[in-house]
Amino acid sequence: MRVRAILLALAVSAGVGACAAPQETPRNVSASGSAAAFVVNDGPDQHRIVPAKVDAIASLVPEAIRTTGKLQIGIGAAGSGFPPLAFTATDNKTLIGNEPDIAVAIAGVLGLEPVLENTSWENLFVGLDSGKYDVGASNITVTELRKQKYDFATYRLDNLAFVAKKGSTWRVDGPKDVAGKKIAVSSGTNQEKILVEWAKQVEAEGLAPVEIKYYQTNQATLLAIGSGQIDGYLGPNPSAAYGAAVTGQTQIIGTYSGAGASLQGKIAITTKKDNGLVKALAEALNHLIKSGDYAAILARWNLTNEATTESEVNPPGLPIAGK
Repeated sequence: MRVRAILLALAVSAGVGACAAPQETPRNVSASGSAAAFVVNDGPDQHRIVPAKVDAIASLVPEAIRTTGKLQIGIGAAGSGFPPLAFTATDNKTLIGNEPDIAVAIAGVLGLEPVLENTSWENLFVGLDSGKYDVGASNITVTELRKQKYDFATYRLDNLAFVAKKGSTWRVDGPKDVAGKKIAVSSGTNQEKILVEWAKQVEAEGLAPVEIKYYQTNQATLLAIGSGQIDGYLGPNPSAAYGAAVTGQTQIIGTYSGAGASLQGKIAITTKKDNGLVKALAEALNHLIKSGDYAAILARWNLTNEATTESEVNPPGLPIAGK
């Protein structure tokens, strides 16, 4: 048995109220005698929810994409991925998680065959720019800067989490709480942007500087926290909560909107700006929300608390620095 399989077995006790995808054989695990159980399937046969084609929505897909019969989907989960959003199954190649599930369901409504490709975060955007991918489904936050190049159809709230070693009494409510700390963050993400802004604010107030660190994998970050090389990590709340559950070595010490203090961040399916696809994506998502398939997908990965009531096209996003 692989290490991750063991960790997943530990993790499932943390969630409640989840439901399996159609025909899925659930694996229920509970801890400390609790009756609560979370259903998880980390195998390659996911039995995903694939809704029937909705002709009125499918007709909104640009002809250039519609004639291919496929929806090319880029998912930036290269390396260890980021459970429960996107990671590889026990066969080490099949992409699973909430992001692939959402993308596959959208493709179903649009009457297209989903083609999932695992790539790096940086190459995901290169692929969108070149037209290699029709959409990106990778926990992408709407930002005003990204809106200059991409169109967005929202499907989940974006919350970030500060993570520290289990048992830590450190808490983060604002910039002053990270003064003098070593904090890891993923390069090129909106959480990096927020942390950099906080570090500048800390410096302006004359407090001890923030040291921002970068690691290539989640495992390396976890090891750095455990060894005391860093004080904490800022990342997506779903992955942070999942990691805390599966390892028992970390804890969430604060949460923050992915768009900053004055705006609720939102996660969106992303496509190249003005390619004509975004309206079809939003309508497909709203259909999934109304049908209940959307709720079932989120519940499957214990993400119900990040659900949105509708898909919005290009809503206000994380502001550009200085504006």
